[in-house]
Amino acid sequence: MLQVNVVTIFPQFFEGPLGLSIPARAAAAGGVRYRVVDLREFTHDRHRTVDDYPYGGGPGMVMKPGPFFEAVEALGATSPIVLLSPRGRVFSQADAVRFAAGSEVTFLCGHYKDVDQRVAEHLATEELSLGDFVLSGGEPAALAMIDATVRLLPGAMSDLDSARTDSFWERGLSAPSYTRPPEYRGHVVPDVLLSGDHKRIARWREEEGARLTRLRDGDEPSGD
Repeated sequence: MLQVNVVTIFPQFFEGPLGLSIPARAAAAGGVRYRVVDLREFTHDRHRTVDDYPYGGGPGMVMKPGPFFEAVEALGATSPIVLLSPRGRVFSQADAVRFAAGSEVTFLCGHYKDVDQRVAEHLATEELSLGDFVLSGGEPAALAMIDATVRLLPGAMSDLDSARTDSFWERGLSAPSYTRPPEYRGHVVPDVLLSGDHKRIARWREEEGARLTRLRDGDEPSGD
């Protein structure tokens, strides 16, 4: 079983999503257990303060190191301990596969202007990001990474082969998908997909996936 820990000042952010769809199915199947921890439970003042002014001045507030260290210690968490940060390496399908193959993963959700750098350097084992943009906090990023991970666990999906044909599963993008009807408002499904020739279909999917990957990476002109 995979133990997923989340440290956050907004535990209610996760209540709905983790109780729905594939994250809930993975838990019901016994593949994952979630533990969402309120960071404010590890403060020591009556205001439950988790942030303070930055040394050196400047705008915004910085999250204090102490509550994060104490929360992780209380969890007894082991590596990987992930700090969600715009400074981090971009999360990938390979990370989801790695987490799903492990026994535990912990996500540290920042908020406000920043998190004290000592959390990144001396507590987290890695920093991950969803991309080159800034969110209000680490919660949406953590939820996305959890979803990408737990859908790979046994029992999470009724058809695991569906996951294996997703984009980024040991390759680039997947080919486009179509379903009924074969024609809609003058837009038709590619003939090859209606041919019943499974070898041709497999070849078309491989070629289309490769083409779209090259297009996304800027290695092929778009034709616009």
